[in-house]
Order: sequence, then C-alpha cells, then structure tokens
Amino acid sequence: TERQSRMAVLLERLHAKHNASRPWQETCKVVRQAMEKRGVMNAAGHQLLLTCLETLQRALKVSSLPSMTDRLESIARQNMLGSHLSPSGTECYITSDMFYVEVQLDTSGQLVDVKVAHQGENPTSCPELIQHLREKNFEEFSKHLKGLVDLYKLPGDNKLKTKMYIALQSLELDLTKMMHMFRLATNANTVETILHGSVGLLTARSGGHLVSLQCYVSPYDIFEEGTGTQLNLTDSNVPRSLGVSVSVTIEGTSAIYKLPIAPLITGSHPVDNKGTPSFSAVTNSNCVDLPACFFLKMNRPMPFSLSFIQRMGNATSIPVFESSPSLSPLYQLIVQSQRQHLEEGSSTPQPSHNMHFYSVLPDQQHCYFVNGDAPVQDGRSLQGALVSKIPFRHPAQVPLLLDIIRHQAAYNTLIGSCVKQTSIKEDSAGLLQFEVCPLTDSSFSVSFQHPVNESLVCVVMEVIDSRQVSCKLYKGLSDALICTDEFITKVVQR
Repeated sequence: TERQSRMAVLLERLHAKHNASRPWQETCKVVRQAMEKRGVMNAAGHQLLLTCLETLQRALKVSSLPSMTDRLESIARQNMLGSHLSPSGTECYITSDMFYVEVQLDTSGQLVDVKVAHQGENPTSCPELIQHLREKNFEEFSKHLKGLVDLYKLPGDNKLKTKMYIALQSLELDLTKMMHMFRLATNANTVETILHGSVGLLTARSGGHLVSLQCYVSPYDIFEEGTGTQLNLTDSNVPRSLGVSVSVTIEGTSAIYKLPIAPLITGSHPVDNKGTPSFSAVTNSNCVDLPACFFLKMNRPMPFSLSFIQRMGNATSIPVFESSPSLSPLYQLIVQSQRQHLEEGSSTPQPSHNMHFYSVLPDQQHCYFVNGDAPVQDGRSLQGALVSKIPFRHPAQVPLLLDIIRHQAAYNTLIGSCVKQTSIKEDSAGLLQFEVCPLTDSSFSVSFQHPVNESLVCVVMEVIDSRQVSCKLYKGLSDALICTDEFITKVVQR
C-alpha cells in the first residue's frame, strides 16, 4: 500500500543518515546550535518532559542494579517522595517526613529485602512489597507508596500527624484483639467470621494497604455458579475485593474529637459468649483531642436508605455526612450499583434508566419490573444516598456500624438479584411478570399473577437483619394455596 511504501522510503533515509560518517566536530556543532536555540522551559514543558522520561523508564527492562535503582527513584518521584542511595549503591531509600521505605538489593540488582519504617519506629520487613518487587510489579509497588502518602494527608505539623498515627495504631490493636476474642468464643470459620464477627474478617495493615474488615458476602460470592457448591474459603485465600468490606483509617476533620492513643480493651476475658470485650473508660490519659476522626471507608460506594444513614449517625453521635447529602430514589441507586458491578467485565452497557430485567430459567422466563418510584411515605419514593465512608471515634462503635452495613447489604442483595443482563423479546409467549415495590426501608413486595387463578398475589419480604428474612404470602380467599410462608422464608433465607 501507499502508506507502507512511504514508511519504507522513510526507513531507507534514516538508515542512510545513520550509516553516513560525520566528523566529531560537526556533531558537536549541531548539538551546540540546538542548545543555543533552546529557550527557557515552561512548567508545562517540564512536566511533559518528565512524563516522557517516566514512560521511557517503564518501557526499559530492569535487569541490573543501576536499572533497578533508576526505576525505584523514578517511582519515588511520581509519588512526590524523596530518594537516595547508600554509598554502596545497594540500598535505595524512598523517604518522606513521616516514613521511609528501604529497598535492599544485591550487586546484581536482585531483591534482598524491603522494609517500611514510620516515624519513631524500627524498620520492619513487608512481605507484600517484597513479593511485588520480586515479580517486577512496579505498578502495585507504586500503589503502596501512594497509600502510605495518603495515610499522612492529615492536618497539622509532624508532631500532630504522629499523634494521629498513634491513634490509628491503637485502634488497629483493639480491632485485631476483638476479632481474635470473637473467634475464641465462637470457633467461627472464615465465612462465619465475615458474616457474624464483631469486626468481620480483619486483614492487617501492610505497606500502603490499610486494615481491611470484610463484613458481608452474598450467596453469589460463596457458591459456585452452576453447581451451587460452596467455595472453600479460608483466611488465606479470600480475595480482598470479595463482598462488602471497609478499610480503617484516620482523616482530618473540621471538628475536634477525643480519640484513643492507647488500646482500650482491658484483659482478654469477654463479657458474653460472643467474645465481646470490656473497654476501659475514656480519660485524658488514654485519649487526646485531635482535629481528626476514624473512618470506615467502603470498598465501593454503597446505597443506604436515609433512615439507615441516620441510624449510623445515632450509633456514633457523628453525622455520616458533614452537610446534607443529595438524596435519590433508593431502588434507583441499588439498580445502578448492581448494574455497574455486572458490567465490570462486560463490553455492552445497558441504558441506565431501564428498570425492566429478564431472567431465563430452565422451564420459565421471568420479567422483573423494579418500581422504585412507588410512593412509600408522604407521597415520596424511598430515599437514599451513596455512602463512601462512615466516621466514628471508639472501637466499640465498629460492631454497631458493621451490623447496619450488613443489614443494608442484605436488603440491597435481594433487590439487586432482580438486575440481570439477559435480553429477550418482551412479547415472548409465557413470559411471567413480577413487580418489585418498596414498602419500608427494610421490606418490599413482589406481586405476580396466581399460577392457577387469574388473580394477583403478593409476597411481602421483611429483612429483619442480615441473618433473618420473614416472608408472607397474600392471596384471595378463593385462591389456591401456592406454598406456605415458612417454605418461602426458608428458600429466601438460604
């Protein structure tokens, strides 16, 4: 083609220019002229040059000590961190005012160890960072550095930031002890710990990854699709992204809060058979006033009803939102959230306004109409908002918050189970129609035609909490009984 021939001509000219011998003096003259022509580089040009250099750096193969240290220093610059090498050149230090990362290498550039040290602490080896650098996974290593930088995006000077870090450490120690006490008291396995544990399944802070509390998994998460076999989940193989989880962190606030700077759990004897610990009283010796607050950060923004948001604020005496959130119909938020989750691996997004969904079963075809606009109270639809983080100030508040999160997650899972990506013709013969309507923030109805009579029947489902669902069938007096309330409850609760 014409394009290929033009490319061939251009390559020929480049080869000819490369092969032509040129006196050294002439080369020096050309370079000098180029240097004299260069004007003062503006900020945009400087940033563009840095971006180009970083792109080149990522493309280079790391196979020696100099290439490894160059790459580490490049990653440090990207994260606005300092870096320097030891006199031997085999230790690279990535530094900030509040922490440093020490990467130890041998003379061939192979990794020996990676240590992280926060201010006032001895450096400790970090297995996750070691694994990423051994695998040359520099992108994940960079994410950890960003996590460490974000941890210290706090108000005040270094002394105040250190107090906030100590507060976070104290909280982490208490939460870790709470999980162990729950497990000792109940002998719970991994899934039971996630679903019922006082703090869920805790994964310790590592590198730039915060402490994670996995607190809810749906049947879709723990049963194999098709066979219905329960997955063999253990503490070591549960993906961080599975189900609903929260990260535990501390952030600056406009208000002042009294936060613990020492662990508050006293002794190791629980006060009940669920492993609930006893806490020491909050005093001026174990707590300090700080312009900061602890937060549970959702792994993905989650729809909550307005009343559940108020319940979380009542549990902590801190409003979830600093200013009133913009509210939307709750069912619209649930459908959008579920659709985004389904479309993560799909290339065909569906129109966001669609509230009709289809499911093809072995012997039936269903259409679910999610009527989120149905009036519930004061003529308005059930309202809610997406929640990304929840403030709190005491470890004893975490179990209360997790129970509310689980309750909302169970409700969302039931409504979200109607959301499908299946497409079928709306006028298909034998298509069964179901209408899903909100009743309260914890109950909804499913209306459909009686399979024998031509009357309308309705099942009301009440999500009592994350463990219990109550179902009741409403039908006409002359309608045949389809099944008992107990049977529907048993099926849904499973």
